[in-house]
Amino acid sequence: MSDSNDNGAKDFLQSTNKNPSSIMPEKLSLDSPIKFECHPGVSCFTACCHNVQIVLTPYDIMTLRKRLGMSAPEFISQHTEPAYLEKTDMPGVQIKLTGEKNACPFVTPKGCTVYSDRPTACRYYPVGMADFHEGGKEGAEEKFFFLVKEPHCKGFEEQKCWTVGEWRADQGVDLRDEMNKEWLRLVMRRKSFSLQATLSEAAQRMFFMATTDLDHFRRFVFESSFLKTYEVDSETVERIRHDDEELMLFSFKYLANTLFGAEGMTIRKDKVMEKVKVMKQEQEDNLRRIEEDYKKLKAEREQQKQS
Repeated sequence: MSDSNDNGAKDFLQSTNKNPSSIMPEKLSLDSPIKFECHPGVSCFTACCHNVQIVLTPYDIMTLRKRLGMSAPEFISQHTEPAYLEKTDMPGVQIKLTGEKNACPFVTPKGCTVYSDRPTACRYYPVGMADFHEGGKEGAEEKFFFLVKEPHCKGFEEQKCWTVGEWRADQGVDLRDEMNKEWLRLVMRRKSFSLQATLSEAAQRMFFMATTDLDHFRRFVFESSFLKTYEVDSETVERIRHDDEELMLFSFKYLANTLFGAEGMTIRKDKVMEKVKVMKQEQEDNLRRIEEDYKKLKAEREQQKQS
């Protein structure tokens, strides 16, 4: 591993909300064997569902609120609380813990009541993943896995053996990785700027709306001047009109373009020309005001000399 990747690994370990001492100092691959199992017979069953920070991805929000038959605003208000993503100024949400034991609202003594739609963070445990891009180059990346072995967890004492790849397949992680990939890239891109720049309040509101409330974002696309401003092909328009997953992925592309200038969205030529025309008129108006101010100042000085 290069020096730049070593630093990335340290940053990752420091930023995780897990105690670094619980992270096993061994890089694993998809073929690495692990021994672990979680089931109601394990003495610590559901202990990891208490006193825990569960940040929700846009895909988590979409699947959970549909599972519960709630609108996005209802779900956000009732079951989450605000959270900033990866110590940036990008707003997100995390599960709102309840009761004296600070429990996830969806856990019972018998287990998770939304298990098939449980959040991404819950699916990863206890296998974490690190993904680094070498020098910011596309395609030059290193992905590896590691175990989070906390003292209370007795799942490691079970005899079930499988590979990291088999564990991830059993947990349905691959689909989540694909759905969350572009959102995570947005967050990591913002994080790379550190405190050198800040997101405006308008940008924060747009990011929060687009990543938490797809119905609101759909209205923004179809009921504003959005489609008159951006070139969006008819097939894409129909997909995002009816398919929430397609709309979610489209929102990531839009945010990457508007927040970071990434390619993928094209403003219509007539809108560009209209903007150029407005800018040109503003420049001409400014020059005219400067010229008028100069003439006024010159006249005042001439008057002073005569007096």
